[in-house]
Amino acid sequence: MSSTFGKIFKLTTWGESHGPALGVVIEGVPAGIPLTVEEVQKELDRRRVGQSKVTTPRGERDKAEILSGIYEGVTTGTPISLITYNADADSSKYENMRTVFRPGHADYTYWRKYGHRDHRGGGRSSARETWGRVAAGAIAKKILAYAGVDVFAFAKEIGGIAAETFDRDQIEQNIVRTSDPVAAEKMIAAILQAKEEKDSLGGIVEARAIGVPPGLGEPTFDKLDALIGQAMLSIPATKGVEIGTGFAIAKERGSFSNDQFVVEDGVVKVGRNNAGGTLGGISTGADIVVRVAVKPTSSIEREQDTIDTDLQPQKLTVYGRHDPSVVPRAVPVIEAMLAIVLADLYLQNRSARIEWPDNRLP
Repeated sequence: MSSTFGKIFKLTTWGESHGPALGVVIEGVPAGIPLTVEEVQKELDRRRVGQSKVTTPRGERDKAEILSGIYEGVTTGTPISLITYNADADSSKYENMRTVFRPGHADYTYWRKYGHRDHRGGGRSSARETWGRVAAGAIAKKILAYAGVDVFAFAKEIGGIAAETFDRDQIEQNIVRTSDPVAAEKMIAAILQAKEEKDSLGGIVEARAIGVPPGLGEPTFDKLDALIGQAMLSIPATKGVEIGTGFAIAKERGSFSNDQFVVEDGVVKVGRNNAGGTLGGISTGADIVVRVAVKPTSSIEREQDTIDTDLQPQKLTVYGRHDPSVVPRAVPVIEAMLAIVLADLYLQNRSARIEWPDNRLP
């Protein structure tokens, strides 16, 4: 099973939804970076369960403990290991699913691949695994700060209700983490209605990275956009990724699609940024713009058709504590994964070429 992502800034997550603990080991973090557990916890609290009426009421604190890699508040250059202990896992709700596959989940595919599965909340396939990603993302952001890079994300759309305005200050001021306060109220109402009807909603999360220097990306196979796609699609419940104008550009002509270059005060800039900050798999210096499609929560309290391990038809209703929409909690996860990709490529880029003194030939 693949649980590691990255080449220099490399994270390995471990743990299951109803296991005793979750954790992450992060390698490649340069020494000398000031880092406290409070900085990591701040990001984890954004992802935490039980935040509001539109999230699952599971009562995990998601408290992070640093086991290694930091001494006297500064990174040492050695692997950083973090752990959190599960304290509110109720496995009894899953006992009727020991031999029955939940529709929309990874139960059947894990069973076919491994021949054995953890039926308690999906085990390793659960979104609980993303705790380690967000913890690593907090550290990635610290690295990117040295390059002047700022990464953030927000709910662009939930249940077909789209944000019409953009005010970054609004994102953390509403429980759905959108940039439009008017749309926020509509999104909340739609989520609560779906919850009342024992259903769920999906949506779109947009992530942006500002101040990314040109030159990040490792063609041919580790192109910036290729790694972003892999990172986003590795997150549970994600089903699509577009960069820049995305699929809409397929309807346009090249005269509109091409981002024309201009120089302002000695700085190269692009026009519309249809490319979303990447050309040839390498950053242009323009904002990185990514949108991720998040499907409706698969666990709903409605009777559904399914099968069991004997391949016999069954009826199943999934009870328990589940998000009526995972979109608000997906925002910090998607934000973290974009930061992780950029931090890894930033560190890789430092070995891309040797800068010679002016009096030496290249």
